[in-house]
Amino acid sequence: MNDDVRNIVLGLVATAISASLGWLARTCLWRRRLRREQAFFGLPEHAESLLVVNRDPAATEPAVHRFDVFALLELSALIKECGAHAEVATQDTVRQGFGERTEFCVGGPASNRRTAAHLSAMLPGLRITTDPEPVAERGMFRIGGEVYRMERGVSEYVLLARVTTEGRARPVFLFCGQSAITNQAATRYLARHHERLARKYGDGTFVLLLKVLNSQAYGPDVVELVADVTRAARSPLPEPEPEPAGSA
Repeated sequence: MNDDVRNIVLGLVATAISASLGWLARTCLWRRRLRREQAFFGLPEHAESLLVVNRDPAATEPAVHRFDVFALLELSALIKECGAHAEVATQDTVRQGFGERTEFCVGGPASNRRTAAHLSAMLPGLRITTDPEPVAERGMFRIGGEVYRMERGVSEYVLLARVTTEGRARPVFLFCGQSAITNQAATRYLARHHERLARKYGDGTFVLLLKVLNSQAYGPDVVELVADVTRAARSPLPEPEPEPAGSA
């Protein structure tokens, strides 16, 4: 074998080794990233999860708003990425506890009774107005001592929460918005930022208040983080003081 042939062979061998090492490195990074994603969502490969579908409160018949359908599709993609499976159930048919499998609840307490139960049990510092009247307070958030009112299509709020309890293996994710489009905005925010959220919160509880800006023009895409309200959401609100005797 002359020197030219030897150099060609050595070059091919070096290229093959470099390509193999690069492939192995990329595979290791991908697997590490996947494991972090699975841990954050509580979705190891082949795990079962529950998607709880809300109802459209404006519909006369049981129905799901189209933006909530889009939110479910976003969540389904995340579940598939983890190699897990999802069962879809409506908000009025779920009769089980939480923590046995990862749960995703879409919609606020006015449209999803499962969300209402989770808020009462695990986030006692949150109050969300479900009465249709007065209109100015419809869907209003009360978090600690702060109040957040909706200006439909212009400035709307949504809570994105990952909640765990002691002794429970799987988390509950809540997408609790003042309108259907904010529910989708929260699921999209989670899809885009779950790696950063996993680095910051690990497998713990967090409650984020997001604001959706000008949804009538930008849909669910323009979202800003208002605050981490985890501490306030987990601290029970003080009981209202009783009215003085003899007051009208």
